[in-house]
Amino acid sequence: MNITVLAGGNSTERDVSLMSGKMVYEALRSKGHKVVLVDVYLGVKDVDVSNIFNDDRDWSEGIGKIREDNPDQDHIKTLKGDSKDFFGENVREICMASDIVFMALHGANGEDGRIQAALDLMQVKYTGTDYLSSAICMDKSITKDFFIMNNIRTPKAFTLRCPKCFDDGIKEIGFPMVVKAPNGGSSVGVFIVDNEEEARTAMEECFKLDNHVLMEQYIKGRELTCGVLDGKALPVVEIEPVSGFYDYKNKYQAGSTIETCPAKISDEDTMKIQKSAEAAFKALHIKTYARIDFILDEEGRDFCLEANTIPGMTPTSLIPQEAQVIEIDYPSLCEKIIEISLKKYE
Repeated sequence: MNITVLAGGNSTERDVSLMSGKMVYEALRSKGHKVVLVDVYLGVKDVDVSNIFNDDRDWSEGIGKIREDNPDQDHIKTLKGDSKDFFGENVREICMASDIVFMALHGANGEDGRIQAALDLMQVKYTGTDYLSSAICMDKSITKDFFIMNNIRTPKAFTLRCPKCFDDGIKEIGFPMVVKAPNGGSSVGVFIVDNEEEARTAMEECFKLDNHVLMEQYIKGRELTCGVLDGKALPVVEIEPVSGFYDYKNKYQAGSTIETCPAKISDEDTMKIQKSAEAAFKALHIKTYARIDFILDEEGRDFCLEANTIPGMTPTSLIPQEAQVIEIDYPSLCEKIIEISLKKYE
């Protein structure tokens, strides 16, 4: 197949996306596919689009490791130059020349449904879920509404539409609480706070990233995650950061987190998490695959936190680890995602 891997973009998760894209690109090439890796935001100059899948250059050259700090978005914009078009040079044309686009984009303008909707209009096939479920899952406030409507247990939350509602949120949720930028990813804009001063500071930081803020009940317990592939749950992973919580640094820096797959929890708890993951996948109308995050509290209750519709595919990412346990290696997982995604177009 002629496959374009779309990565990069201009979100706070740009570095993660580029690494995911690089690994997917290399995996699919190892399976004999003709693959091009493209930065959706910066594009590619001086290429013959009509013959691009016969260009045997290394399209992943220059992509380095994920840095400890999330990327500077202002710097990314300077790389773009004067163009106001989100799509980089030749990106549309390369996508339209593909049999399918493998979505390796994370965060805003990639995981929120906008690119998916644009590809739909161009009649281009792509991996993963559609634009509508992408948009629902990107906003954690809306995701919670769907959880509640479908009787999926989730921490109590309050959405701040403006700073004036801060006191109402404090009264509703209490301490400790989690303050989040609802459209963020990779735990960028997530703070665990114990008092009003910390909560106010966190709120101000989150409003720099988003136009509303989620104040959420803090649940003490074990952090678990469960991938869902074609509606069926994968093995459960337990996540234990060496220090702090599962923030941007702990997610992507090797050695920062202990990840146990399958999680060392009871068979009963495993089945409970997997059932909840499948229920969340269905409730949010997700197609192809996703990763659902949970907290298992000290009383054995599972709380569903959020859904990731384009889970990371980096060296430390969780979906590949889960697939490996059931003997699906990384290149085969990439092909499996394409195979399932194509069902959307039958």
